[in-house]
Amino acid sequence: MAVSLKAFMQQVAEKKAPGPSTSFTIFHLYYTLELLAKRPMGRNKLAAKLYVGDGAVRTIISRLKDAELIEITKGGANLSKKGREIWQQFETVFPQQANIPKSDLNPQEFNYAYLVRGKTEKIGSGIDQRDAAIIAGARQALIIAYKGGHLEIESVSENIEKQFPRAVHQLLEELKPKDKDIIVIAGAESAQKAKRGAFAATWTLINTI
Repeated sequence: MAVSLKAFMQQVAEKKAPGPSTSFTIFHLYYTLELLAKRPMGRNKLAAKLYVGDGAVRTIISRLKDAELIEITKGGANLSKKGREIWQQFETVFPQQANIPKSDLNPQEFNYAYLVRGKTEKIGSGIDQRDAAIIAGARQALIIAYKGGHLEIESVSENIEKQFPRAVHQLLEELKPKDKDIIVIAGAESAQKAKRGAFAATWTLINTI
């Protein structure tokens, strides 16, 4: 593509003037692509999965259709060839994602994690990522780097396995990180908010893809 994945998705999400402000985020566009990558889906089912109203889901479908990412058939919305290509880029950016069980490390009722390849240099203090997750509805977020065979949290611990062995074992099993990968985990009172928070935090790390 001539523009980066992030810039492209931001263009799709931008408010089209004139008209009311949108009630959805890039997460909703991303999640729609994820759902449609599995199977075609009608508007009502999409609205239920996305937790948005009828007006918002109509706009989401319209934006994705205008961007030539989806096609509308009798079976509902489906990914187009271009849509499948964009989804493949997302799968490259987020090669692993998973629901994470509640633990001493992840004390919220619902926890969701994304793995980001080779971006440890983008973390900094992790504050930007945690702020993004909270704004998106999460109650907490952990930004964990995998370096030298260990998981570490900046300014907290260079090896969290010593303190949380069971939780770390689960993360390694589920996400299979490689050196310089990042694991972003968000916790919330609902599965949807946990996933949305984790995505928002992860999205701040994606600026060159």
